[in-house]
Amino acid sequence: MAEKIIGRNAVMEALRTDREIERLIVLRQKPGAKAEGSLKKILAKARDRHIPVDYADRAGLDRIAGGGTHQGVIATVSDYEYRTVEDLLRTAEDRNEAPFLIILDGLEDPHNLGAIMRTAECAGAHGIIIPERRAVTVNATVMKTSAGAAEHIGCARVTNIARTIEQLQEQGIWIYGCDMDGASLYETDLKGPAAIVIGNEGRGISRLVREKCDFIISIPMKGQINSLNASNAAAIVTYEALRQRETAV
Repeated sequence: MAEKIIGRNAVMEALRTDREIERLIVLRQKPGAKAEGSLKKILAKARDRHIPVDYADRAGLDRIAGGGTHQGVIATVSDYEYRTVEDLLRTAEDRNEAPFLIILDGLEDPHNLGAIMRTAECAGAHGIIIPERRAVTVNATVMKTSAGAAEHIGCARVTNIARTIEQLQEQGIWIYGCDMDGASLYETDLKGPAAIVIGNEGRGISRLVREKCDFIISIPMKGQINSLNASNAAAIVTYEALRQRETAV
């Protein structure tokens, strides 16, 4: 079944990759009006790639987007192509870098996954790992929220997060679980081969996964609230890891 990518940034990023796009659905312009700005670039790119373009009124686009903010353009694409963990590690090898992965243990909100994919791609992470069951998948909302990053960073789905952690450890990768009672993030060495584990929005990291981690780290909290949104926490930890890795070069 085809998926939908909505919004100009997300559609443009999809057009810049080798992703198979079946067609574009674009807001019908008023008589005599011409597409401008980013929409003009999108249509030109679609023309170059010989992608069919259909036109619809705003009500039709709203219906197809299912309430999402489409900005006048929707792409229907083939199903998202998940990678394997080996693919993610190969990305690190191709870049001649120590592996840097993000593991999401039971994340459920597609907006969080999209935001984390965007952060991870911007910070140069080599991929994201999610479980096959009882967790969010890469869908249209994720693609939209990632602002196109989902087209550039690999995401692997695995049957068992705990077992995957063991396999990564066997390859010399240190596993850092984010939890409230861990050592301070800013006193933790994140420069080597690393995988950061972010837990479920409400429950955090599962007990079994926590026990598999080599280190438990936390973000210092100075206010009255003792936790952050999952995507915010992931961004802070990811960029601290990037800072350390950059200064170590």
